[in-house]
Amino acid sequence: MLKHALLICVTALIITACSETEEVIITSEKEDLTVITVGNWITQQNGKVMFDPQTSGLVAINDKLLTIADASADKSQQLKLHSIDPATSTLLSSSSTFSFSTKVRRSCFYNYLSAEPDLEALAVDPRDANVIYTVTEDATRTGALSPRCESKYSTTGSTDYPTLLVRLARKANGDFAMTHVRPLQFPASFNVGNFPNDGIEGIAMDADGTMYLGLEKDIAGQPRIFSVNVDDNFFSTTDFAVVKEPALLLPEFPSGNHPINGLTLHKVNDRAFLIAAARNDDELWIIDVAGEQTTLRVPVTFMVKGTEACEDYVMDNASMEGLVTLENTLWIINDPWEKNYLKNASCKADEEKYKDLAPLLFSVPLNDAWFQ
Repeated sequence: MLKHALLICVTALIITACSETEEVIITSEKEDLTVITVGNWITQQNGKVMFDPQTSGLVAINDKLLTIADASADKSQQLKLHSIDPATSTLLSSSSTFSFSTKVRRSCFYNYLSAEPDLEALAVDPRDANVIYTVTEDATRTGALSPRCESKYSTTGSTDYPTLLVRLARKANGDFAMTHVRPLQFPASFNVGNFPNDGIEGIAMDADGTMYLGLEKDIAGQPRIFSVNVDDNFFSTTDFAVVKEPALLLPEFPSGNHPINGLTLHKVNDRAFLIAAARNDDELWIIDVAGEQTTLRVPVTFMVKGTEACEDYVMDNASMEGLVTLENTLWIINDPWEKNYLKNASCKADEEKYKDLAPLLFSVPLNDAWFQ
């Protein structure tokens, strides 16, 4: 009996020793990438805030920032580039009103471009820092094209009035001229839809001439990114420039509006990323240009620098619009949304600034984890 019991024990030990131990997988909690940024009012050198510029893009040249106004801005701010010192959030200067080359004056689009064009976004040409591009969005405020021009540019694939890519060049005196303009065409298969005020809101350019264009929404309500190749011969014709769609892994949404309202290109070693401003979501989207990784969505909490009257406080509606990297910092400028801007005035000391539709400048340290 004792021998039999010992045999059972030994057998049990052998079976236990030989059986596989169940693998226990411990998953780490997902890292919270939320960033908090405290904005400063952009002020003129006399201390007053920048009045209603409806800032719609941001680029960096020589450690200074440049922005542009859209068609909703105060008339005094339109058709100019505005230079900002990022270290102090001070408006350093504004260019004179853009001049126009003979080529632009003779184009089908001069009447629109010389009045109150809805200029959205900025991109510096990496091959020539004296060349900056902008793009038009809503042209419903302007008159129709002439019959001749309308027949030539009616098949836009999007809005009735074509989206225009505009080339700006710095003159010897530091001001800028509109030197060239070319309309963009979206293939019908892209299903962009006719949304005059939900068009291209962000552009970014790579050194090989590839320009990326961020669309607010298509016919299915989805944000999109398209591209064109702006080579040396791009403006040698006034025909449509047909956009392509790179294979990027953008977020897709079952409902709601999730527009792209700004784009900038950032390179890490030999890899390129687009950083998009997802205004409605208060998110930065880190987009792999190679299309190998899904887009990383980084939540952003926007705050306003406090004063003696109020501590730093969270904004209700920041509406970020332009963004650009400068060394290890991402700079963001907002576009005051008149409908919602006063909702931010939890600090009464700032209420007049919101009534003036004054923009703020925000900074975010670049995080290596975004570009893994």
